[in-house]
Amino acid sequence: MMSTIGAIIGLLLSIFLIIKRIPIAYSLMIGAITGGLSGGLSLVDSVSVMVDGVKDITPAILRILAAGVLSGVLIKTGAAESISNTIVRKLGEKYVYMALALSTLLLCAIGVFIDVAIITVAPVALQIHKKCAIPIGRLLVVMVGGGKCGNIISPNPNTIIAVENFNAELYSTMYANLIPALIGLTFTVFVVAKIFPGEKEKNIGTGQSMVIDSSEADKNLPSFSTSIIGPIVTIILLALRPLCGVTVDPLIALPVGGLVGIVCMQRMYVFRESVEYGLSKMTSVAILLVGTGTIAGIIKASSMKDVIINLLSNSPLSEVFIAPISGILMSAATASSTAGATIASSSFAPTILATGVTALWGAAMVNSGATVLDHLPHGSFFHATGGSMDVTFKNRLKLIPYETLIGLVLALSTVGVYELSKLLF
Repeated sequence: MMSTIGAIIGLLLSIFLIIKRIPIAYSLMIGAITGGLSGGLSLVDSVSVMVDGVKDITPAILRILAAGVLSGVLIKTGAAESISNTIVRKLGEKYVYMALALSTLLLCAIGVFIDVAIITVAPVALQIHKKCAIPIGRLLVVMVGGGKCGNIISPNPNTIIAVENFNAELYSTMYANLIPALIGLTFTVFVVAKIFPGEKEKNIGTGQSMVIDSSEADKNLPSFSTSIIGPIVTIILLALRPLCGVTVDPLIALPVGGLVGIVCMQRMYVFRESVEYGLSKMTSVAILLVGTGTIAGIIKASSMKDVIINLLSNSPLSEVFIAPISGILMSAATASSTAGATIASSSFAPTILATGVTALWGAAMVNSGATVLDHLPHGSFFHATGGSMDVTFKNRLKLIPYETLIGLVLALSTVGVYELSKLLF
């Protein structure tokens, strides 16, 4: 076993390189080899541990690549845009915060990347800003909050990787975080949106439908009813195991949902474009996961887990907090919920399970913990979301405390629901 100091040195070097805009996968690999050597491992052993870390997440990478079919179909057919536009129109001007948060929540929940979900909804948010004079920062933080809530109940890479490392069921883990997601949505809309500084909105109406400007291309969007079919089929297939004892692996369920959806929307002419887009998005995630696998192997081989357990045993916090805290720390190191969930679940799953936490709740708590600090400036999410709303770097920084607060509410809610489930069941 290597020393904790070595693992910390590796993580800190990775963070430094990421901040310097070195590709994240290479930053993590360099940090991993440095951490192994500084922690007392030989060069051969360091490489061996890194390779073992990547091997552990290979099955999850296959499922994540398969998820690209559904994700690509939702974006390239216009289904994601149709869903978000429908929600905003139906809820009307009076409920713009709920409309935006619910739109990004639903898009993430059905398999769209959180940054892509926000970019999809951003044009509508900008129209709301012009019409109702609501500060752009407030609208963006509401969308980010909704996206974080959807991300913990989605078949997105962060959930898939956590489930795989804990050997839990994808559908059950998504369902376990449903109540925390609803709590987070309520907190985002009724607390964060109210306390965010800025001028009070002047032109919010009394509930009439929100008018959304549409280009000619927008008029050809699929209907809401056909847009939602693919995700529904996916959820039904994943639910067959807990409901009927019939196992349909996400490797099958996610592409089938995408295929059924594109057929129902009569958009087969964009099938190739859809799968190419989905594959391109998932390929970048797969490369990221290779890098995270290397650093996860180093952390798993170190004594860091024992140090965290000792710290918690000498504090008022229960050992159950190992799961969310590991997700928080690793998401802070990588500024990514996917990378954070990967490193935390790969490195700490055996330790978390040893405390008596079930695989399902271990995956759920790591996943929600990974949303707390995934928005830091050394990650792509920070810049992609800010750019979608034309927010300056300085103003984007001002959103971080509110995003962190939403993430903390999600993490604590998952712990609370887990403790409540132990009492009831």
